[in-house]
Amino acid sequence: MEKEKDKKPKAKLEPPYINRELSWLAFNYRVLQEAKDRSVPLLERIKFMAIFSSNLDEYFKVRVATLKRLIKLKPKTRSKLDEEPQETLEQVLKEVHRQQEEFGQVFRDGILADLRTHDIHMLTEHDLNAEQETWVHDYFEETLEPLLLPIILDETETHLFLRDQTVYLGIKMWDPIAEDCKPERFAMMEIPTKKHGSRFVKLPTVNEHRYVMFIDDVIRFCLPKLFPQYKSFATHAVKVSRDAELDIEEEVSGSLMAKIQKSLKKRETGYPARLLYDPESPQDLLDMMMAHTGITEEELVVGSKYHNFRDFFGFPDFNLPELKYNPQPTLVHPQLEKEPSILAAMKKQDYLVHYPYQSFEYVLRLFDEAASDPKVTAMSATLYRVADKSKIAKALVKAAKNGKLVTVVVELKARFDEESNIYWAGKLQKAGANVIFGIPDLKVHSKLGLITRNEQGKLVNYAYLSTGNYNETTSAIYADHALFTSDKRLTKDVEQVFNFFIDHQTDKKFTHLLMAPINMRQGFVKMIEREIKNAKKGLPASMILKMNALQDSRMINKLYEASQAGVKIQLLVRGICCLVPGQKGLSENIVVRSIVDRYLEHARVYIFHNNGDEKLYVASADWMTRNLNRRVEVAFPLYQQDLVEQVRHIIDLQLQDDTKTRSIDNSYLKPDAPTNVRSQYATYTYLRELASTDMPEACEPEESK
Repeated sequence: MEKEKDKKPKAKLEPPYINRELSWLAFNYRVLQEAKDRSVPLLERIKFMAIFSSNLDEYFKVRVATLKRLIKLKPKTRSKLDEEPQETLEQVLKEVHRQQEEFGQVFRDGILADLRTHDIHMLTEHDLNAEQETWVHDYFEETLEPLLLPIILDETETHLFLRDQTVYLGIKMWDPIAEDCKPERFAMMEIPTKKHGSRFVKLPTVNEHRYVMFIDDVIRFCLPKLFPQYKSFATHAVKVSRDAELDIEEEVSGSLMAKIQKSLKKRETGYPARLLYDPESPQDLLDMMMAHTGITEEELVVGSKYHNFRDFFGFPDFNLPELKYNPQPTLVHPQLEKEPSILAAMKKQDYLVHYPYQSFEYVLRLFDEAASDPKVTAMSATLYRVADKSKIAKALVKAAKNGKLVTVVVELKARFDEESNIYWAGKLQKAGANVIFGIPDLKVHSKLGLITRNEQGKLVNYAYLSTGNYNETTSAIYADHALFTSDKRLTKDVEQVFNFFIDHQTDKKFTHLLMAPINMRQGFVKMIEREIKNAKKGLPASMILKMNALQDSRMINKLYEASQAGVKIQLLVRGICCLVPGQKGLSENIVVRSIVDRYLEHARVYIFHNNGDEKLYVASADWMTRNLNRRVEVAFPLYQQDLVEQVRHIIDLQLQDDTKTRSIDNSYLKPDAPTNVRSQYATYTYLRELASTDMPEACEPEESK
């Protein structure tokens, strides 16, 4: 028998986690499922194709670019990472290739075929009849040709910079007409989508037959006009995605982060993360383009004939409303709509507005009213993603010009919205506002507003807390909750958050709010542990947790522990979910659902049973390490019972959804006794009934399946 001392200790088994990158790709596949779903109106399916493409572009610009940076680290440094980046990248590219193949099939066999059934025909340069050829030639000469700037690729052109997310045509031409022409030439040319205003050209409709072409194909057809010295052409599209943000801080921190930062050079134009190319491209054309752009085979990713499907956001609708979602007119808030003054209404009670179902106008009214109110002495707000023509920002500028103390926290690291944020920061500074450009080492992601008013010699605070941004555009498509309150329990803590923005002191005490990175993680852990204790005592114990992403291993481990103790856990996770549900002895008490539908589920809601005294928090934060450790986030409780009931009812509808809900493996949840609940439509109906006395006659929303 083996001696006891010679036995090796068993290795501690790590809890199972789903790879973050593959989980994100699974989420994006759910978007593609909407494009495949023929019960979704056709033009909306085209938009889901655009969303899928846009998401994937951003993913390559950020996450894949980060993986490539990690791969280039020294082996000793790289060994400290949780996962081998090279292996992860290989898995990612394999799954992306699979999805891209299916994407192409959905477009060819699904979208294009269904467009034809509605007499909408996407023509290529080979499909034109004589009349259309004449029309396209005339259109090209009058509209497109002045926008084109072909660049000949030869020995005099040493470097050509390809702009990020821009489609170019690589052109090979041969069969010269004149004797002094080279046997073959190569050129590149940007497709002028922005200058043209659209990626598409509508041809004349004939007897209800509707025709449309890509600009790409119009240019292909008219190449002999651009290069009359040649007879034959091969034209293939390419697109580069550049490193948008070094995202390594999402993977590592502390001393390791410092080592990595030392090894990285500052970037000016962005490292190319991928070059999408047409697989039909001749090798000599591809070689020539790589030689003149400096892009290597390492960055090559097989695409298709057409790139930038995000341009399908602008696909013409041909005035066919039946091919789009039935309209859902924005609902009024049954109480706020009656109030001439939002501040006076907030003085009486709290209000909750649910976007996009209810109007965003109430927050615009609040800020505009406060900016003009002579009794308002100060206004503060956090601006994360600001609309280009932001009415909120304009109101804050107005308030500063009216002599109020205006403090605005502008997050310059709000990815892809930096330009708009910088613009409004300048406007606010010029107006005299105190502009705070974020916090060192922290990204400000909370969505807060604070208004201070002098009422009979006393300063009274009013607060706005939301899961969504101060953004009129996204409020029409993001599903969020926003609280209007003068409850001193909450406004006092909101004031503390703004004090933190000013003094950066982390010794702030929060009695009611959970604020990352100060007390949010601890607060959520405490509530989970309370459920664990109750379960072990034989008391009812459960949690309903809704978020966009669940990635933090410590929080996942805590949920595993709760499941093992018998706590019933229902998760609504739209995007990344690294937790593995349904594992015997570990997570059999955990169910994960994901809803992808007409609107983007953006709200975070955390509900704890608490032995019958239910605790409900609404938050800006997901359970990702970055949100809990390296961002300023806020979770706020709802104290007014009618507001608790509203959120609880909406969450219950989402838990009942068996129409647009997927499980962790992206299969649709189909219960034994189907209810045919489509939660977003059921939510609209519920809120419409709340506002029925104020609602004008409106179109019925599309019925659920």
